[in-house]
Amino acid sequence: MKLALAQLDIEHGAIETNVERAVEAIAEAAERDADLVCLPEIFNVGYFAFEEYERAAEGLSGPTLSQLSEAAVEYGINVLAGTIVEDLAATTGADTPADEGLANTAVLFGHSGERRAIYRKHHLFGYESAESELLVPGEDPRSGICEVEGFTVGITTCYDLRFPELYRDLVDQGVDLLLVPSAWPYPRVEHWMTLARARAIENQCYVATVNGSAEFEGSTLLGRSTVFDPWGTTLASAADEPALITSEVDPERVERVREEFPALRDRRS
Repeated sequence: MKLALAQLDIEHGAIETNVERAVEAIAEAAERDADLVCLPEIFNVGYFAFEEYERAAEGLSGPTLSQLSEAAVEYGINVLAGTIVEDLAATTGADTPADEGLANTAVLFGHSGERRAIYRKHHLFGYESAESELLVPGEDPRSGICEVEGFTVGITTCYDLRFPELYRDLVDQGVDLLLVPSAWPYPRVEHWMTLARARAIENQCYVATVNGSAEFEGSTLLGRSTVFDPWGTTLASAADEPALITSEVDPERVERVREEFPALRDRRS
């Protein structure tokens, strides 16, 4: 499978412009024969645009996700719609953690436009961030698991990277490709790279992190979207500028690595 990571230039509060860039990235990924393209965290309004969250919030059938579902069909590609601010009260027909409030929600669309997985960020960030005050945490991390092009995919989001037990649980459910849409800022570059690589090494699976490229008042996203293989080797990585990177990933490689070096099998509880 060819995996694409769309490191978008995200403008603070400019929803229409940001969604247009996302659709353009989907089209470019399809032109490069990618099977799955991933977008960053809260790509449509910008993670640090906290004062815009209520205005930007929409249900799962809202305008942003509808456009991306349509793009998946038009270009024949699976799309991880990064995350958006979801208005839980506006969502119907899907299990939600609350009857009202806002959530940080990722949706994976199949190439026929259908919703394959819905993941609501489990660990909300509180350090110099209003996220934990404004949003409701997701309660079912396994809701982000689905089958895509021979992989069992698991979705997590940004701050989740700091909680290895979440990833171990997903791997115990058969996940062999972890997707991590994010809005990771400077100066924590080493944390960003080290934590993602560690999740790949300890779980012997692919980890793909897709970050934004943007400057907000007081914060700058550091980019460096990266695909790590089951050994923790970097297969593709961006700098801090907007970029679309691709990498070939193979579920059989996960099986071979786990057979060659059976660390997961040697675990003791």
